[in-house]
Amino acid sequence: MCYKKFIALLGAKWQKAIAFVYIKEKTLFVAVTHPGFKMELNYNRDLLKSVLTDLSSYDSECASLQADKVIVFHSRYRSLLNEKKSADTIPYYHEQASSDFKIACKDETLAERFQKTKELIICNRS
Repeated sequence: MCYKKFIALLGAKWQKAIAFVYIKEKTLFVAVTHPGFKMELNYNRDLLKSVLTDLSSYDSECASLQADKVIVFHSRYRSLLNEKKSADTIPYYHEQASSDFKIACKDETLAERFQKTKELIICNRS
């Protein structure tokens, strides 16, 4: 939970850049989603440390989050924090066909199928 708070305190640009973070042996490990972000975050290590220090001092639940060093690395894994679940929906379309056509075939089974198609078009239009 504290890691989510830490990422939320960063700007929107950094939130998209960071896949995940963790602390191990007083070292903050920051995984980025793209190698280009690695260089930018390396230049902003002091910012990351100060945000982490502020979070640990203001939030009692996150008081244990302390780091002396920051290591930024690229990870091929995507962030679970930023992933949005795709809504599995069925696209609905309005019926474009018209049912006002004449059935001019002599074959009775084919005429029945055309009539069923006509009824389906009428049903789908409403």
